[in-house]
Amino acid sequence: MRSSAIAVTGLRKAHGDKTVLDGIDFHVAEGSIFSLLGPNGAGKTTTVNVLTTLMKADAGTVRIAGHDVVTETRQVRAAIGVTGQFAAVDDLLSGRENLQLMVDLKRVRSGDRVVSRLLERFDLAESADKQAATYSGGMRRKLDLAMTLVGDPRIIFLDEPTTGLDPRSRRTMWGIVRELVADGTTIFLTTQYLEEADQLADQIAVLDKGHLVARGTPEELKRRIPGTHVRLRFADGHELDTAARLFTGATRDDEELTLRVPSDGESRSLRALLDRLDRHTLNAQEFSVHTPDLDDVFLALTGPAGTSDIAGITGADTADEQTGEEAIAR
Repeated sequence: MRSSAIAVTGLRKAHGDKTVLDGIDFHVAEGSIFSLLGPNGAGKTTTVNVLTTLMKADAGTVRIAGHDVVTETRQVRAAIGVTGQFAAVDDLLSGRENLQLMVDLKRVRSGDRVVSRLLERFDLAESADKQAATYSGGMRRKLDLAMTLVGDPRIIFLDEPTTGLDPRSRRTMWGIVRELVADGTTIFLTTQYLEEADQLADQIAVLDKGHLVARGTPEELKRRIPGTHVRLRFADGHELDTAARLFTGATRDDEELTLRVPSDGESRSLRALLDRLDRHTLNAQEFSVHTPDLDDVFLALTGPAGTSDIAGITGADTADEQTGEEAIAR
């Protein structure tokens, strides 16, 4: 089992009479990607600020790379890198000069070699001596992340790193993040793009109104949300009618000649469903499994209607199945 790069216990923070974080707990394994999701105002930025020593918590403990953020601030800052929502790039300097500035500030040895290596790694060598003001949004974000890597931080905080980027630039950043983790870096990611968390994160935590309302792998979270179903399309209305009577609780679309049958999506359930079709000589022309995505998770767990007490669907009720069989027999 991997040790914790980040350990948070009982973290509380209030601004005036408003509680922003109300006793949250989580751990982030070394060499993994942890994504914190939540609506605007949920407390994500406050969490990042506390973890990166920019803000003091009111209560709780935070350890980063084994160091306490309050009593060992210097050691924590030496272990981390931070890339904020907006690129911290000096537009008047070239890409090379921006990196050299970070090398000088951190007193990194062999600075010229470090700068050259980062320019090559982020595919910025050809534009290295151009003013950063001339860079595209994707190039600026890559330069910003390259500057964060000066000093080889063990843990990197990425606060909405791809905001405003086009899909191609976003995927380029995803590739860079994966390479960093493959090299052993730990990534703490906040993002407004749920697909990004789904693609990258080993673990996701959902923050709402200062509370962590859910945590797990992307697949674990999606399985908690009701809505997984099998979509069947039939050749004619007669077959659709027969199947609708067979699968009690299914919903139909007469125009599309389709039936949506609740399911847990597991192979055993799917095999049982297909066996029931065969027993009644029914043939679905199309067959597909649909599962909730992180958008569904986010909407179910956050906001006025959100709840952390959502159970995953477990498949059709046995009594309903029997009722369906009896209806066909009649």
